[in-house]
Amino acid sequence: MRKALITFAPCPMPYAPCPMLHIRKKNMKAKHPMTITEKILAAHAGKKRVCPGELLNVRIDLTLANDITAPLAIKAFNEIGAKKVFHRDRVVLVPDHFTPAKDILSAEQCQVLRKFAKSQHLTHFFEIGQCGIEHALLPEKGLVLPGEVAVGADSHTCTYGALGAFSTGVGSTDLGAAMATGRLWFKVPESIQFIYYGKINPWVSGKDLILFTIGAIGVDGALYQAMEFCGETIQRLSMASRLTMANMAIEAGAKNGIIEPDEITLQFIQPRAKRPFRIYQSDKEAHYAGVKEYNTSKIHPQVALPHLPSKVKDVREIGKTEIDQVIIGSCTNGHLDDLRVAAKILKGRKIAPSLRLIIIPATQEIYRQALKEGFLDIFLLAGAVISPPTCGPCLGGHMGVLAEGERALATTNRNFRGRMGHVQSEVYLSGPAVAAASAVKGRICHPEEVVKKG
Repeated sequence: MRKALITFAPCPMPYAPCPMLHIRKKNMKAKHPMTITEKILAAHAGKKRVCPGELLNVRIDLTLANDITAPLAIKAFNEIGAKKVFHRDRVVLVPDHFTPAKDILSAEQCQVLRKFAKSQHLTHFFEIGQCGIEHALLPEKGLVLPGEVAVGADSHTCTYGALGAFSTGVGSTDLGAAMATGRLWFKVPESIQFIYYGKINPWVSGKDLILFTIGAIGVDGALYQAMEFCGETIQRLSMASRLTMANMAIEAGAKNGIIEPDEITLQFIQPRAKRPFRIYQSDKEAHYAGVKEYNTSKIHPQVALPHLPSKVKDVREIGKTEIDQVIIGSCTNGHLDDLRVAAKILKGRKIAPSLRLIIIPATQEIYRQALKEGFLDIFLLAGAVISPPTCGPCLGGHMGVLAEGERALATTNRNFRGRMGHVQSEVYLSGPAVAAASAVKGRICHPEEVVKKG
């Protein structure tokens, strides 16, 4: 595969192309210091400098929609008289929410996408067999790259900020316009810097860090702001954990979440990228609306209680909370790393007879790798059921809808009332380690209750 051309740009004008993984910084003060989010938006609006609050007409690198939101976007596309998408390689359709189709209406939704993709000769339409949960699939396919602007008619489009892109969710009408024109307007958000330092405790992942953060600032703590994650702890996180953190920025009300690309990012991106990309970094003198620091050595596995992602507690403070169902998967925690953690805990063990365990690999490739590494066999022997890639239960669609009075622990990203089924059901959120251990115990617990130290 051809390697993409990489340029490094601490300011809107890039460095000369450089194939090295090491990111070099200029030892000079920026004339007009900006954050990484501001720089990406400035470059895509053709400006040398932008400021928070400024309205911009922004060039879009990629648009995305799924089987729920795409039909509305396609309707808007047609209503404005558009005949052709702005670029057939940059409009991506992924039916993943109610697929495999759970009923006739779901099948018809997918049919709308299929017909549009065919009529517009779209390069990237991912049907069953090639499909995956959109926010795991696009990074895997190298479709969103550092320094780009990506928009999707799904709130968790902010996931791609983990790659150093500006990515955010938009309404279906806006997406229809972007599909036609390749442009959208944005108000430049203020940025909040979140600095994480210290040693990461056992069984703690990016999911625990972002849950802790949302618990600290609230569901509107970063309203229409950019959450910029940085610090020595972030630099040590895997791409899976970074994707999880950016994914859940929206749960704090953020416009986007973002992490500066580093060697780990480039090791992930380089084999996948099929076009040139540019790396941006925040200037040291950049202005932030706030700076928050967290010592991760004091953060242990976290759980969000019903019915908000901000109602977070240390798992050791939960008490004996019995559960009926555990879900390990979703765009937030259906990565191979997540399944690996779950398999480590479940190996040689059985789930509690009182509950159901549903495992959902986020993409076909993750499913295949999990099979190759023996994880699926471990899950099956433990008593789990394994689903094809789908958002399914996360939004109460199918593959694990809750009945009245039932309680689930899920590695998903949202636990609003009625989110996973009946309005009188309850959803708790955690990382894969807590979820797997809790499936064994039949109640929410710390992984160390199942896998002893040493």
